[in-house]
Amino acid sequence: MSTLERSLAFFRPHHNELRKRLIRVFISIILFTIIAYIFSEQIALFFIKPLFDASPLVYRLVYTNLPEAFLAYIKLSLLIGVIASFPYTLYQTWSFVAPGLHDHEKKLAVTVVFWSSVLFISGAAFALFSVLPKLLSYFMSYAHESLEPLPKLGLYLTFVARMVLAFGLSFQIPFLMVMSGKAGIVEASYFRTKRLYFYGAIVVLAFLLSAGDFMATGLLSLPLFGLYEAGIFLTALFSRKKKTAEKPEEQSESDE
Repeated sequence: MSTLERSLAFFRPHHNELRKRLIRVFISIILFTIIAYIFSEQIALFFIKPLFDASPLVYRLVYTNLPEAFLAYIKLSLLIGVIASFPYTLYQTWSFVAPGLHDHEKKLAVTVVFWSSVLFISGAAFALFSVLPKLLSYFMSYAHESLEPLPKLGLYLTFVARMVLAFGLSFQIPFLMVMSGKAGIVEASYFRTKRLYFYGAIVVLAFLLSAGDFMATGLLSLPLFGLYEAGIFLTALFSRKKKTAEKPEEQSESDE
């Protein structure tokens, strides 16, 4: 039996369960998207307000083709739906794999769901309330009476959505570092010695996530550097705790 056949044989009994979980996730995203669309105008105004606060010259947005406003609200609602469903998506993922896990692995999975959700929401909030206002103020500093900015609704909301997702996903970095350390894949010393390489990768990642905007790249890179250093500290901390917990066990085994 080939490797592919063995993989399919393992997967077939779980196919219906996986499909059920995926359907639930899809339904949750649709429901949250519908709810978000009902309040899409208020949500859009919430995201637009930092732009208005950045410059007195900007007091309205424009759209240049008829379906643009509708499509912008749909995309915004879908983004909110995906973000709101993120904890539930992680829970369904955990529920699918939980039957095959040991008790200590189930506890670890709950920790993964909780902290991953917290970090994603923290990253999104940091983008909205800290980075975005500074970035918009910088962009609006080029505006004056003879150079009037006319931001487009669709492009602006896409820009904000990209920022929120970029920071939400990027804030997973220390968590992934700690988990890789706890799993014994790498140690904190590896992250220390390879720091410059990871810093370079962070800058490239920030550049791609910010769609090539250098100001946004800088604003995204700096907190990621801090998160990387926090990841090193936490990885080392948990590694020391793990070694401390293992020493009494080794001593008791040697006494026996």
